[in-house]
Amino acid sequence: MESSLQRLEQRVLSDREELVERLSRAIREDGRIEPLKGLYLNRASALTELAYGVTELSFCIIAQGSKEIYLAEEHYRYDPAHYLLATAELPVTSRLVEASPEQPYLSVRLTLDPALVGSVMVEAGHAPKGGSADKRALNVSALNAGLLDATLRLIRLLDTPEEARVLMPLITREIVFRLLMGEQGPRLRHMAMLGGYTNRISRAVERIRNHFDKPLRIDGLARELGMSTSGFHHQFKTVTAMTPLQFQKQLRLQEARRLMIGEGLDAASAGYRVGYEDAAHFNREYKRLFGLPPMRDAERLREVAASLA
Repeated sequence: MESSLQRLEQRVLSDREELVERLSRAIREDGRIEPLKGLYLNRASALTELAYGVTELSFCIIAQGSKEIYLAEEHYRYDPAHYLLATAELPVTSRLVEASPEQPYLSVRLTLDPALVGSVMVEAGHAPKGGSADKRALNVSALNAGLLDATLRLIRLLDTPEEARVLMPLITREIVFRLLMGEQGPRLRHMAMLGGYTNRISRAVERIRNHFDKPLRIDGLARELGMSTSGFHHQFKTVTAMTPLQFQKQLRLQEARRLMIGEGLDAASAGYRVGYEDAAHFNREYKRLFGLPPMRDAERLREVAASLA
């Protein structure tokens, strides 16, 4: 007689296979699309080099393939058996480590609204609590059958757009509820605490992101947030795995790289645009992060892009 565990395993296998099939149909070429507001699908047919980007509050799962993400000194790897939850805007490095034309990388990312998280918390009776919740803004956990099933039902809505308008908000609430009930629930609840440290650090992250090219006055920013300088520094690093200055530096260098590749700026102009007044200082920090001097790195990336075109 078939056990309940065997039935669950078969259901999970079936759901995974269906998710791969539906994503393969929904996104037939490499790239990213947003078929429903806040729902992003990604496809890639080849491994990638390290790429730099910024996370946002979102729930991410991989249907096929696997990916590595680096946040400062922290390293995460996830695949179809795991999900990733990001709770703040952070500069990260990532690369695909499993992808091919025969079995392309396929993933789903659902952005989450902090107000929605708070609403579901209240409805579920999860009162915000302080304490020892994991405050890191990025982590990976095992993907359970409930989250996989809810994600699959969300993807099925792509075939019935007239139903998506009504059902997508309901399924999104279910996903948030299941996240709150899961391993990363305490961290998600901590993020949603109005007035909590994570909320204040999120405000600091936004401020630095919007003014990364300006001098960073840590004492003044800490006072604005109602925190001591040492407390702010400690909590910022707890959430982001970086000091405020390291965070700003990553943002500056990523933007400089984009300016050289996307807008054709030379190294000195790109460095000045993002806040570096000393070109030699900019060159040293750029090489330390990306491994090559600015212009050599930009030329290499253009060559890689040309070879893939």
